Amino acid sequence: MGAVTGIACVSPASALEKPPLKRVATTPMPDVTGDFEHFAVDLKGNRLFLAAEEKKTVEVFDLRTGARIHSISGFGLPHFLHYLSDSNRLFVTDEGVPEGPPGAVQVVDCADYKIVNSIKLPPGAEQAVFNPVNRCYYVQTGPETPGGKTHLLNVIDLKTLALVGTITLPGEANKGMVIDGKGRTLYVNLFGSDEVGVVDLDTRQLTARWPLPEAHVPHAIALDEPNRRLFTVTRKPARLIVFDTGSGKAVASLPCVDVNSDMSFDRARRRIYVSGSEATSVFEQRDADHYEHLADVPTAYRAKTSVYVPELNRLYVAASGKGKPEAKVALLIYEAQ
Repeated sequence: MGAVTGIACVSPASALEKPPLKRVATTPMPDVTGDFEHFAVDLKGNRLFLAAEEKKTVEVFDLRTGARIHSISGFGLPHFLHYLSDSNRLFVTDEGVPEGPPGAVQVVDCADYKIVNSIKLPPGAEQAVFNPVNRCYYVQTGPETPGGKTHLLNVIDLKTLALVGTITLPGEANKGMVIDGKGRTLYVNLFGSDEVGVVDLDTRQLTARWPLPEAHVPHAIALDEPNRRLFTVTRKPARLIVFDTGSGKAVASLPCVDVNSDMSFDRARRRIYVSGSEATSVFEQRDADHYEHLADVPTAYRAKTSVYVPELNRLYVAASGKGKPEAKVALLIYEAQ
């Protein structure tokens, strides 16, 4: 793996004349404790949704000002979110709680922020990805049997809200999924086996497994389709790894921020944002095989949840207080420079 390095220049944000990210707003959330999961964006309605895992709510913000405008309750353990503008519905992957239902996708009417439907799932509902081509929602649930070595992707048709199939994947769970523009190929971080899995969505079969080079515990994943490159980040050690989707081979590997959870590809600036505790690592794509670490932009404790909105040139980061009672829980908004 020694030859797969990319360009690993470490540049603190303070050393740059113009840091790649500039904080423009902060929204404190003093009433929230525990961790955050993921974001969803309603660009037309000017809203940002954030899953507050341990508060068991979805927090709603004004997308441009960052002001908190609502808190949606009624969840057991919310994880992944997807918003559909044509129906004004928010789909919330809800793991549930031991004393309640095992898991579901909760459907929220965002006109009045009420849960209007619930699609029941096996235990362990967590990661999810939406396919805009076939309008199906792929939701991960836990091991098929207790202690088992496989888990499921549950295929939900969001037109009918019906469970229309399942896909069996190796390992107890996955962390992060992304689908190509044609809606036919899904890439998934296989948690436990330290691989990226490639799934044919037409046949619903796993067609390839790409081992992570000298790295473990993959989390976020992103795709640069024109350059045939897939990005994944790991925690042990904390690294950004770049795969050639044609060959399945790793072409670059660079250190990044630890406790990472989300990643975005800024196509206009050819930058990659990896959010983790205390910082967001910013990388620049020089070409398909070469990447430079521009900066670790300071954020806050456990600020691992993020989403980049290219239409606004903004990165939204959620700083949680899990494990640190004095931590300042907040939504942080950065402008790409």
